[in-house]
Amino acid sequence: MICIILDIKSNHDIHNTTTPSVKEIFMKKILVPCDFSKPAIEAYKFAISVASKTEGEVFVLHVIDIPIIYEETIMSGAYTIDGMEEEARKGFERMKTAWGGNKVPSSLQLSTNYILTAITSVIKALSIDLVIMGTSGASGIYEIIVGSTTEKVVRYSPVPVLAIRTTADLASIKKILLPTDLNFKETDFIAKVKELTKFLGATLQVLFVSTPINFKTDEESKAFLKDFAEHYKLENYSLHVRNDYTEEEAIRKFVQEQKVDLIAMATHARKGLKHFFNGSITEDVVNHITCPIWTYQIKK
Repeated sequence: MICIILDIKSNHDIHNTTTPSVKEIFMKKILVPCDFSKPAIEAYKFAISVASKTEGEVFVLHVIDIPIIYEETIMSGAYTIDGMEEEARKGFERMKTAWGGNKVPSSLQLSTNYILTAITSVIKALSIDLVIMGTSGASGIYEIIVGSTTEKVVRYSPVPVLAIRTTADLASIKKILLPTDLNFKETDFIAKVKELTKFLGATLQVLFVSTPINFKTDEESKAFLKDFAEHYKLENYSLHVRNDYTEEEAIRKFVQEQKVDLIAMATHARKGLKHFFNGSITEDVVNHITCPIWTYQIKK
């Protein structure tokens, strides 16, 4: 297949980069699931920079994996858990001291639940606005059978999730990619994307991918994209069309070509057999593309 590239600059491409006031910000309470690995520390560093700008607070969640103990007393089992909790507290204090955690309210939450249950429980209990997760992605047979923890959180989280794979600088995020299937019933999602764009002072790159399964002519694609932008009253944006075999491959190429700083994507949070058979483009992107990815679950 020949990849056809069509870029349409908006007539409304006004550089309105005014940062909204703190009261308007939707990222005040930030949750960082953390195992103190390098990706988790990168997520924490990014969360601190966001919270510094929003006058928010960061909650670090460490899930203790309780080992199965054979031929030991109840007391020795309790001591093992206490020791793991103490190690987690020390690790948190080291991370907090090293990476500016004293600049904003930053606290440690401990849980012995299954990690996904722990994350969703804390989101609800603390009224979390945003989850920031470090991820190493997933591929091959592991992705098919197990998948990454981050993709599961993306699927089940009731609040936006920001996946961080490598070092990311908040101030350098100036190009946000918005892949779209041209859905005109995603008002909440687009509203959040517009808030995110204004918060970062970024431009919005709106991308439609025409695939063999979801084919549109170039003229149709351009017309639909213009209608999409006008319908949602987008500002400071440009419109792009790509033809490729899959959406994920087109997104990957676009990120490299345009040097995109962050991807904003909706997820329909398919679960069970529906997810097994249909999968999720958003989760595939989270697993395979290295730039930061902000996801939002479409409410049914």
